Amino acid sequence: MTWARDGRVPVQPGGLVSSSTVTARRLSAAALAAAAIVGAVALPASAADHARPDRPKVEISAVQYDSPGPEDRSRRSLNKEWVELTNTSRHTVNLDGWTLTNRDGRTYTFDHYRLEGRATVRIHTGEGRDTDSDLYMDRHNYVWDNYSDTATLRNDHGRFIDDASWGGRHHHGGHHHHGGHNR
Repeated sequence: MTWARDGRVPVQPGGLVSSSTVTARRLSAAALAAAAIVGAVALPASAADHARPDRPKVEISAVQYDSPGPEDRSRRSLNKEWVELTNTSRHTVNLDGWTLTNRDGRTYTFDHYRLEGRATVRIHTGEGRDTDSDLYMDRHNYVWDNYSDTATLRNDHGRFIDDASWGGRHHHGGHHHHGGHNR
C-alpha cells in the first residue's frame, strides 16, 4: 500500500482507495458532523444552566384584614386595616396602573408609584399622606371582610400577579391566610 500525494489517505496499488479507507473516512465525517450537532444543541442547554437574571416579582406579603380595636370607621381604625406588598427582586418595579381588589370588586389603583427592590409598601384603607412605605386608599369604609375575603393584585395589563385569601371562600392560587394576618 502506498500513500496519496497529500500523505493522509492510504492508496492501494493502481491508485484506488481501499473500501476500508472510504468507510473510515465516512465514519470520521459522520462523527464530526454528529459532534457539531451535539455541540450546537448543548450550547443552549449550557446557557440554561446559568442563573436567570433576577426578574421583578411583587407579592402580597401580609394582610391586616381585621382592624385591631374598636371598628368605629375612624381614620385611625381604617388605617389599621392594610395589605403589604413586597418586591422580592433587586430591581425597582413600576406599579403605575396596578390594582389591588377585594372579592366584592372594591379596587385601589396605584398612581405613579415605584416599589424599590427588596422593599415593602403598606396600603392602608383610610386617609393619609402617601410615602415610599405607606400608601392610602382614602376610603371612609372598611374594604377587607373580617371573615372571608381575597385580596388580588393585578398588573397594569390586568394580569394576575398574586392573591391572599382568608376565611371560607377562597379563590384558586396565591396565598391563603388562616387564623392570622401575616404569612
